[in-house]
Amino acid sequence: MPDRLSALDASFLYLEDSATPMHVGGVAVFERPRAGFSYEDLLALVAQRLAFLPRYRQRVLTVPGHLARPVWVDDVDFDLNYHVRRSALPAPGSDEQLFDLVARLMSRRLAPERPLWEAYFVEGLAGDRVALVTKTHQSVVDGVGTIEIGQLILDTAPQEPEQPEDTWAPRRQPSRSQLMLDAVSETVQRPGELVENVRSAAADVVATAGKFSDTLGGVASALRTMARPAPSGPLNVPVSGGRVFATVRTRLADYRKVRADHGGTVNDVVLAAITGALREWLLSRGAALTPVTTLRALVPMAVRDADAAEYSGVGLVGNQVDAYLVDLPVGEPNPVLRLQHIGHAMVEHLDSGRSVAARALLRVGGFAPATLHSLGARAAGSFSDRIFNLVITNSPGPQEPLYAGQAKMTEMYPVIPLVRNQALAIGVTSYHGGVYFGLNGDRKALSDVDVLAGMIEESLEELKGAHW
Repeated sequence: MPDRLSALDASFLYLEDSATPMHVGGVAVFERPRAGFSYEDLLALVAQRLAFLPRYRQRVLTVPGHLARPVWVDDVDFDLNYHVRRSALPAPGSDEQLFDLVARLMSRRLAPERPLWEAYFVEGLAGDRVALVTKTHQSVVDGVGTIEIGQLILDTAPQEPEQPEDTWAPRRQPSRSQLMLDAVSETVQRPGELVENVRSAAADVVATAGKFSDTLGGVASALRTMARPAPSGPLNVPVSGGRVFATVRTRLADYRKVRADHGGTVNDVVLAAITGALREWLLSRGAALTPVTTLRALVPMAVRDADAAEYSGVGLVGNQVDAYLVDLPVGEPNPVLRLQHIGHAMVEHLDSGRSVAARALLRVGGFAPATLHSLGARAAGSFSDRIFNLVITNSPGPQEPLYAGQAKMTEMYPVIPLVRNQALAIGVTSYHGGVYFGLNGDRKALSDVDVLAGMIEESLEELKGAHW
């Protein structure tokens, strides 16, 4: 039987265009060890572990006439050097130069005729540091059979480089006639899918995207709130093909202090810090805010049923990402009241009998947050952009250092893709005592994304110093 894309995976291919590439990204910064950490070391590390991720050596093949969804086939011309690339900043490169490079890389679509991922080894950073920038299409990462590439290469202890023994041999690509024969055979069994496949391929994705949400399964469950239209504002405009990227570095201890002083959860405090920043940013844009003004965020969260299976191998078996609509009270001037409003909005989730899988996620081999941000982006891409203003993914990470080979990772920033008519997406990851924000914005609509990033730090300071 052909390895056919699921309806959800296919939808990300159909929905993609030059303005909204459907890949999720990550930026990891490493200290270069005394023994060195070179491009060749990274190449060997990836090659050594690709056997665990067969999807990363497969490409998408379209069925003639769109009689069925595309299939995954081995890339007979697979070239690891094409996917793991070398780049450099003019030394000593600044963080701002790195993030400008990230914005340019994220704005480019992945080549559809090749496996849908890329990794960039960036040298030249000041302080004898290197960076790894990854891009993986949302159709690739499902959290069960395939995880994000950044998760695979990280370990809890330094690893000596090994020379990979590659025994992989690609299977022969099916012929056009075989693709059509398989499609016809499946259509006889499920004739309704033929109409759906043709409609989707013809770009009638607006009518069909809602139906794809029925197939989310282990990726996202039904929204917990009424799907009423989101408030309008400067975040909801047609996006261009350009991107801007900014980051925020904060300490986990600060969020725990606010939680201890005012209640809620660390996730509530993260959302409150973002809310305060969005409030100041809207005011800087001349927005007229009232005490009841809100922005609606789609907040994908990792959850686990009480009777779910434990994690197995490198997958996220028995777990899923649920999408929640949270109205952020940007009109409320009091930071503590903003935090309380957000805490109340999350009560339904906390009382639903499904626990946030923070502790369990730390048992997953490698850096699970990279995969969970990918699943969160999948969840966001599966719903209408008319019902939320922005996406905020927040994934807990390990509090001990991780290594790629012998290089210690010091920072990790998610890059969440934009969807149509939404100019901002925020990813948040906690790691080794830090909380790291990645703000991906549209270059035309959010050219001041660095200003918004600075306001997140100011908003957190306001929460730390707030009193009743």
